[in-house]
Amino acid sequence: MTTKNKPNRLFTEKSPYLLQHAHNPVEWFPWGEEAFDKAKRENKPIFLSVGYSTCHWCHVMAHESFEDQTVANMLNKDFISIKVDREERPDVDHIYMAVCQAMTGQGGWPLTVFLTPEKKPFFAGTYFPRSRKYNRAGMVEIIAQLAGKWKEDPDRIREAADQVITETTSRLLENHSVGVMSEETIHEAFRMYESNFDAENGGFGSSPKFPTSHNLSFLLRYYQKTGNARALEIVEKTLDSMHRGGMFDHIGFGFSRYSVDEKWLVPHFEKMLYDNALLIMTYIEAFQVTGKAKYAEVAEQIINYVLRDMTDEGGAFYSAEDADSEGVEGKFYVWTPDEVEDVLGIDEGDLYSELYDVTESGNFEGHNIPNLIGTTMESVARRKQIPLDELKQRIEAARVKLFAHREQRIHPGKDDKILTAWNGLMIAALSKAARALDKPAYAEAAAKAAEFLLRELRREDGRLLARYRDGEAAFLGYVDDYAFLVWGLIELYEATFELRYLREAVQLNAEMLRLFGDEEKGGLFFYGSDAEQLLTRPKEIYDGAMPSGNGAAALNLLRLSRLTYDAKLSQAAEVQLQAFAGAVASYPPGHALTLAALDFAYGEASEIVIAGDPAKPETQHMLRTVQRQYLPNALLILHPPGPAGEEVRKLIPLVQDKLPLGGQATAYVCQNFACQAPTQNLEELENLSSKH
Repeated sequence: MTTKNKPNRLFTEKSPYLLQHAHNPVEWFPWGEEAFDKAKRENKPIFLSVGYSTCHWCHVMAHESFEDQTVANMLNKDFISIKVDREERPDVDHIYMAVCQAMTGQGGWPLTVFLTPEKKPFFAGTYFPRSRKYNRAGMVEIIAQLAGKWKEDPDRIREAADQVITETTSRLLENHSVGVMSEETIHEAFRMYESNFDAENGGFGSSPKFPTSHNLSFLLRYYQKTGNARALEIVEKTLDSMHRGGMFDHIGFGFSRYSVDEKWLVPHFEKMLYDNALLIMTYIEAFQVTGKAKYAEVAEQIINYVLRDMTDEGGAFYSAEDADSEGVEGKFYVWTPDEVEDVLGIDEGDLYSELYDVTESGNFEGHNIPNLIGTTMESVARRKQIPLDELKQRIEAARVKLFAHREQRIHPGKDDKILTAWNGLMIAALSKAARALDKPAYAEAAAKAAEFLLRELRREDGRLLARYRDGEAAFLGYVDDYAFLVWGLIELYEATFELRYLREAVQLNAEMLRLFGDEEKGGLFFYGSDAEQLLTRPKEIYDGAMPSGNGAAALNLLRLSRLTYDAKLSQAAEVQLQAFAGAVASYPPGHALTLAALDFAYGEASEIVIAGDPAKPETQHMLRTVQRQYLPNALLILHPPGPAGEEVRKLIPLVQDKLPLGGQATAYVCQNFACQAPTQNLEELENLSSKH
């Protein structure tokens, strides 16, 4: 971004995205009363621009228009310009994105909306070039036309804006369709996933392709529930294809946000924390279901990336890495054969290039994205007559050298703000990995992040906040912040059996219901009753790139109700599922996490209590026997002896009469509030738990 201009009002903000625009000649305001008061006082419409720091087309529009003096002069003369980071204010983004979709039939970022001084929208779109091109109207002509129309007849524009609000509100309320879901909804979801599956390339539909790993997690549940092998085939084909493609960073690890083609070759190079958290979970689950080490390896590679590049010194996790470096998308990640040869030498360079599709012609704008789409380690080992283990060692040595060389390049920008919701997902992911792989270090990393959030992102009154950066926590937490953090804390309890995390989950869950609950119609609003009240108060149930807060909350409510025997939570979960039943039934594949909650509610959920001293090997063996299994509808509880056990009994009444028999670690497997005979035999425990 240009720095020759004097700073505007964004200069004092913490958001990396807003700071990118702090020296634009546009006289930007952050979202707030100062901007709205000025708009009303001067009777000027508002130009609202919403984006995020790692958004490629946001960068393009900023360079073309917001750094351009002509565009800036036009905006400064006739509009009040407001810049919003969608990751700090997802409530604002959510509502005006719905406006854009209602008015144009599509959405995306940058989001461009023109508002009346009362915040009512009358024109919307996404990326606009400075002047007309790509068959798109240009900013110069749009600004001139809208400024002229406002001066001619502002009342007419206000009337049109009222109609837009009516239509948008109607669209937002479509999510809320009360009914009753049944297990048939789960089967219908599978049929629709199957019909949309790309059998050749993996994934669903055509390009662009997003990982949407929560859909794959649902299919793993479905496989376990029904034994339908097709569900597992879809998951494995997709996970394998994504990992082989260029969307996975084969040199530094981690996944990009999506693939622009159907083969997963060319990514949109930005890396988002939430994608990588969700993918860790799904690869771990695939490992648990299949026992195939390759899925555990991918999960650990993602974790390696997150702990190396995306972790704050305080233990929390950064938000994203940009697609661009030096103003060029993907420049940091691509290679030529000569570059590879310079780093590795001729023999090793040729070997690496043959395996990873690095050619003179290139596979991306004359350069190469390393990928395994057309080849495998096994095929190259056979062709080169190299033992497979030797080839793997040589390729790993090559990767380490290429990574070290790549580190000397100019890195893409990093959005180092800490978002509560996304951190909650990563805490959940690391906790799952710690259990399944018996890696306590992952649980330690999750615990460190949880402690950071609970310490730095809560006010003294306990209210959760959404964003932390540069020593400042701000913005009242949204439903996703509460739901995803509660999810993470439940998973962290099952990884560490530290009762404090479960207590915090119960407390935050109660606060979530109080702040976001709709007592009249059920479900949870996106922003709290104590927050700024916008044009409307939406509820989100659709699972997009991330699962919805309402879906996560439904599953949390069910798990906490079973742990604490709190009938109110069970009832709240039932209301939660009923509140959105119509929307879910209308398109089941768009609601994977809600379907997981439905499966938990109406399936065969169970509790597994291990009573024993956690310091003793037999207790640890029992815990690990359960933890390595894929048991999505089971809750694992440790009931230790002594004062610690008393604390557990206060919070989890189920364990009251479940004691170590004869002083030896003992397992109790319970389903539908009835328990099997206790066992001290590991093989019997594995058989018992695997049935639940």
